[in-house]
Parts: sequence; C-alpha cells; structure tokens
Amino acid sequence: MKSHASGHGSGTGGSAVRRFLSLALLPLPLLALAAVTLPAAFSGGGNRRWFGGRGEGQRAEAQAAKDAAAAAFYELDSAQRDLRISIETITAVDDSPPARGAVSGFTDLSARIDEVSHQYIAAVDAHDLDRDDLEASTASRARAELTQARDALNKVKDDLDRFTQGLGPLLDKAETQLARLAPAVERARQSLLAASNALDATRAAGLRADDLAARLAALAPELTRLNQGAGRHGVPETLQRAEHVARDAEAVRAEAERLPERAAETDRRLVSLRTRAQALTTRAEQVEPILSELRRRFTIACWQDLQQVPEQAAATVRQAEAKLAEAQAARDAQRWPDATSLLSTVRALLNSTDEAVSAAGNRLQRLNAVAKDPQDEIDRTRFAIRDAQRLAMADRHTPDPRHARPLDESVRRLELAIATLEGRHPDYWHFLSELEAVRQAVATVVSRIREERGTTA
Repeated sequence: MKSHASGHGSGTGGSAVRRFLSLALLPLPLLALAAVTLPAAFSGGGNRRWFGGRGEGQRAEAQAAKDAAAAAFYELDSAQRDLRISIETITAVDDSPPARGAVSGFTDLSARIDEVSHQYIAAVDAHDLDRDDLEASTASRARAELTQARDALNKVKDDLDRFTQGLGPLLDKAETQLARLAPAVERARQSLLAASNALDATRAAGLRADDLAARLAALAPELTRLNQGAGRHGVPETLQRAEHVARDAEAVRAEAERLPERAAETDRRLVSLRTRAQALTTRAEQVEPILSELRRRFTIACWQDLQQVPEQAAATVRQAEAKLAEAQAARDAQRWPDATSLLSTVRALLNSTDEAVSAAGNRLQRLNAVAKDPQDEIDRTRFAIRDAQRLAMADRHTPDPRHARPLDESVRRLELAIATLEGRHPDYWHFLSELEAVRQAVATVVSRIREERGTTA
C-alpha cells in the first residue's frame, strides 16, 4: 500500500513538475491563455472556455460580419417593401405591357430576395456567437458564411435599386392618376349636388324640367359605382366615370339655371314673331297695288316673276301662324327643345315672306329710278370697268389677256344693255340685271388680279 502510495505520490509530483516545466516553456500569449484555463483543468475538466487574444478577435470579427449582414438584410427588406408599394401603385392604374413587365420583373426579384434571405437566416441560425465554448475555427467559419450572405444581400439590393429606377416613368404616370382620383371623384359628387340644387330651384319657380330631372336620375347608378371605389372598378375606369359624371351633371346644372331665362326668352320670341306675322299680313296686302302699277307702266318681263308673291306670302304667313300655335303649346307643356325648334321654323318662314314682299316694292322703286334716269347705273358700271382696267395695266405695258378679255367683254355687254333702252318700251329690269351682272364679272377680274399679285391694295 506504502510503496503503492509512494509510487503514487512520486508519480503525482512528477506530473506536477512536467506541467510546471511545460508552462514555463510556453510563449507568453499562450501562457496567459493557459493561466486562464488552468482553474478549469484543476477543477476536474468539463467544457473548455477561451477568452482574449486571437480567439476573441475571431469572435468579434464574426459578430461584426453578423451585424453587417443584418443591416444588409433589413435594408433589402425595407427596399423590397417600398418597391412592392410602387408595383401595387402601378398595377392599380396601368395594365399596359410595360406595367405587366414590371410585375414580372418584381416577381423574379422577390424570388431572388427570398433565396438570399434564406441563406442569411441559415447562416445566423447555424452559429451561436454568444456561446462560451465557441471555437476559433467555428467563429472564422461563421464570419465567412455571414460575409457571403451579406454580399449576396447587397448584390440583390443593387439589382433592386436599378430595377426601381427603371420604374420611374411608370410610377410617375401612376402617381399622377392616383393624385387625380380623389379630386375627380369629389368634383363629380359636388357637380351632382349643384345640379340637384339648381333643379330644385327651377321647380320652385314653377318649371317642371322633367327632361333635366330624367338626365340627372340617369347619373345615379354612376354615383353608386363611384362610391364603390377604384378598388372594385379600377383607377382608370373610375377616373373616366368621375369625369363623365361631373361633365353631365354640370350640363344639367347649367341648363337648370338657364331655364327661367329660357322660358322668358321663349315668351318674348312668341310675342315678337306673332307681331311680325301680323305686320307681314298687312304688308302682303300691299303687294297687289304695287303689281298693278308695275303691270301698267312696265313690260311683262319687269314684273312677271312677282305675280305669285301675294298668294305665296299669304300662304306662308298662315303656315307661320300655325307653327306659332304649335310653339305656344310646346311652351305651355314646357317642351323647350320643341318650342325652340318651332320658333326657328316660324322665323325662317317669315324671313322668306319678308324678302318676297320687299322684292315687289324694291322692284318698283328701282324701275322708277332707272326709267327716270338710267345714267347713274351706266356711270357706276363704267367706273367699275375703268377701275379694273387701270389695275390690269398697273406696272405693265400690255394687259394680261386673261384679264383683258373679260374686261373687253364687259364693255361690250354694257353697250348692248344701253342700246336696249332706245326702244319704245324698254325692258328696264333686263337693263338693271345686265348691268349688275357686268359689275359682278368685273369684280371677279379685280379679285383675280389682286390674288395673283398677292396684294389687296
């Protein structure tokens, strides 16, 4: 037992000496590390702890790589969220091929983001950098994997930034439309309200405005669709619908506000046209005495085309009066478009009658003047011809045949017309008509010359 005990004691002492000598021979850093780990060794073994020196540097580098990868991950995640919002903005208003291409590109990018994100998460989960027993080699491997994950995250982030920049035109267009959406819908609602208020005021004035009420009621389904929102019907369609509703409601409002004045104007026109029809009836009755004088004093060619004026005037006035009665009925029924159309017809009928009745009186007046002294008409025509001839010769030694021929023909026609006055019963109306035609022909030549010379002088 003793020798066993001695042997045991000497063996123990030898081990202690070897351990002391080995410690004495260690390099200083490792000596310090050993000094730290000795208590654990003497306490009976167990998990080995290490701190300080190169191992602590590896842990710090791994932790720095982890922090950098985390920053890259969160930066990429934030950029992806922003990009998703941009894509949703674009798709809300645009279904064009470029917009569909943007959605496809975002889908591909999202798949790559998921891939590098899983790589990063796997690297983080694989290494607990806070463990007391973390090996230097494990820390070095963690740093490498986390650095690789960070680089992958940054590369995808760069690609995402370039993709986002390329969406600029699409996004600007989409944001512009979205910015227009809320104001457009609000304008439509306000226009409908204004139209409804104007319609109420019109009815309060005793005007039914049934057609306007029907047009306003037809916009009710459109308002319902507007209230359902762009999420259901799409931004472009909602914008178009809002503009349509605002435009139609504004038209109803404007017409409703004008309706009292329209009614008053219709009443004024009815009175005015009725008075005019009565006056034309009186004037038409005076055509027959004028025709009698024309028949008595002038040849048949001077008045034959006026023979039917009294009868036609009376018939046209009767037709106008019938239309006036229809217009009055339409006004009483508040059928404003019908009343307006009928009044326009009445005015056209009375205008034509007025011209026919006036033609008889004007004919007699002109024939009396030319029969008394035709020289005024002759002088007017000769002056027109001479003025055109001077223009044709301006800055020229000889006139252009294209201008000279019609002017010479005008002189010939004038002389022939003057010759017709030498008979016993001259056709003064032919004379007047011929001289008017000559002056018109001369005016045509003058216009052509000025056009060719580029001047209106």
